[in-house]
Order: sequence, then C-alpha cells, then structure tokens
Amino acid sequence: MIIDLALERKDRQTPLRFAYKRMVNAGYTGRNQAEVRKHIEELARKGIPGPPTTPTLYPVIRQALVKDPVIEVYSRETCGEAEYVLLIENESRIYVGLGSDHTDRKLEEWDIPRAKQICPNVIGARVWALEDVAGHWDELVLRCRQVVDGKELLYQEGTLSRLMAPKELMAFVRSKLGAPLDGTIIFSGTMAALTGGFVYGDKLSAELADPKLNRRLALEYDVHPLDGFQ
Repeated sequence: MIIDLALERKDRQTPLRFAYKRMVNAGYTGRNQAEVRKHIEELARKGIPGPPTTPTLYPVIRQALVKDPVIEVYSRETCGEAEYVLLIENESRIYVGLGSDHTDRKLEEWDIPRAKQICPNVIGARVWALEDVAGHWDELVLRCRQVVDGKELLYQEGTLSRLMAPKELMAFVRSKLGAPLDGTIIFSGTMAALTGGFVYGDKLSAELADPKLNRRLALEYDVHPLDGFQ
C-alpha cells in the first residue's frame, strides 16, 4: 500500500510516496518502568488486562492507516493517544511522523488485538528524516490535547526521552517479526495520560515539537461516534 505524505527538511517540503507492506503498534515502551506500570494500572482500572511481558507488539491491518481530519468510530468509548511513528523504507532511510493509535477502549477489555483493528491509526501529513533529529532525539516534545464538551484539556506531555529510542524500538520489532523492517510502519507506544485515565473527546490534537530546529509536526482530527446518528 502507499500513503502520500510531505517530507520536511531545511524549511523545504517535498512529496513523499511511502510504500508499506506491514504496520505494527508497539505498547508499554516507556524507558521508565515505573511509568509503564502506572499506565498498566490505568488500563486495569478500566478492566483492561496488562500483557504478560513488556514491551509488547500488535499487528494492525494496513487499511487502518489514515490521515483524515474526521474519523468514525463505533461508540463514544474510544480515544487516541499521541505517539511518534517510524516509517522504514530500509535500514538507512527512515522517516519520523506523528500519529495517534485510536482505540476502542470497551472492546479492549475483551480483546486488545481486535480493539486495535476497529479504529484507525491516524498519522499527520508531514514527516521528518530520522537522521535530521537523531542527534537531539530526547529533546523532542510530544503533546496531546483533547476537546470534551467544548473544553480543551492537556492529555499528554513529555519529551521522547520517556519512550524507547528508535534504534531500540526497531531492534525490538525486528526480534518479534524475525524479518527485515523494509516497508514497515511502527507506532511507538505512548506515555501515561496526565488525567489519570482515559478521556473520550470529540477532537484530538497533537504535536511533536523540535525545539532545536524550531519546527513541529501537527495532527488534528474530529471523532464521530456512529451512535451520534441515532
């Protein structure tokens, strides 16, 4: 499959047609295991069991990848979370994007892998070359906001020093797939919510900020539950 994006380098944007043959969502990828346990406890309060080992990996159907400004979901008990995304053309040509692993939290209580298929993986339209940010990776800042009943709240915020770095994440995914990562899209996993639990918003906005190069990737989409038509 192919997704059309824009590659941003040195204040220039060029079209990027990225061909991919698989997509996976990583989970529980925090470098601080205390924070990972906090996220697992957050899920447990919602009746969602934690995995036997961490980090973990979920395959996701390729058709689930979208960059739409509006997504439809089955019910209101869904929400996204900001993540960095690796788009691996080959081992020497890798791009970094911003995404949201939108998930049906009710279904997640019963079957996490299926819950990853019923909602889309949303990705922003612009990406960076990994080599342009690798030297100051831990300084990049990830933020996520949600709008609930017309009020915006800060849902997540932190530097990427809190998550597995690309090299370690790719090594983990490669060990699970048992194959080269050419043509693979990896959603990185995320950090715990500042709210202490899930928030089911009407809109999600996120950014990946690069303070050294003074630029950012942005993502925004509205959430339309199907039960809203009843």
